[in-house]
Amino acid sequence: MAPDGDKSDDAVVQNRPISTIVIIIAMQTEALPLVNKFQLTEDLDSVFPKGVPWIRYHGVYKDLNINLIWPGKDLALGVDSVGTVSASLVTYASIQALKPDLIINAGTAGAFKAKGAGVGDVFLASDCAFHDRRIPIPVFDLYGVGLRQAFSTPNLVKELNLKVGKLSTGDSLDMSSQDEASITANEATIKDMEGAAVAYVADLLKVPAIFVKAVTDIVDGEKPTAEEFLQNLAAVTAALDQAVTQVIDFINGKCLSEL
Repeated sequence: MAPDGDKSDDAVVQNRPISTIVIIIAMQTEALPLVNKFQLTEDLDSVFPKGVPWIRYHGVYKDLNINLIWPGKDLALGVDSVGTVSASLVTYASIQALKPDLIINAGTAGAFKAKGAGVGDVFLASDCAFHDRRIPIPVFDLYGVGLRQAFSTPNLVKELNLKVGKLSTGDSLDMSSQDEASITANEATIKDMEGAAVAYVADLLKVPAIFVKAVTDIVDGEKPTAEEFLQNLAAVTAALDQAVTQVIDFINGKCLSEL
């Protein structure tokens, strides 16, 4: 998107058909169904710095150049590179290398039954904030929360009948009492480990971003978070796959202003 103040260029971007999208997904389990669905190919001549585990799958679907970026496995421990640090790094690197018109951060999330969420629900985040960056100094406290709006997509929400809710991000799967207080203050319906970091980088580099989150576990429910997450991951990933496919079909051939 154009720098602040350059409204004529911004209007051109908003009214140009979307051509290139980047999908940021934290876990291989979440990524592979979409890789198969859109027949994406792993990039063996990486656009990323030598030695990083980040993986790009790419291909053409209808009128869209699709790039799906998975941060890969931790080089020391062999587990998915989840969390805000990997998410921010791959988002920055992807924008620099691929110059996308739109970013989609897709993934699973926890959610709150008190906010009307259930396992398998798919949400589009209205805005993103952090719940574990507590800096109790005036103004720094607002910086820590880091509230940013997602790109507004009223037509997409209406067409696909998606639920909309606020997203709160932190680097822990469980929820401490301090995190819970911050999440409540953020008025969040959904909770993840990447979204606000992606939103920060996208806002910094002026690339519109949307956030598609499928609910694996109920944070204020009866079951332990880790147990419920693992129990529902496969089934909920299928719901995520379907929702992202519908989003991409809707985006195809449209301009940002039509979303």
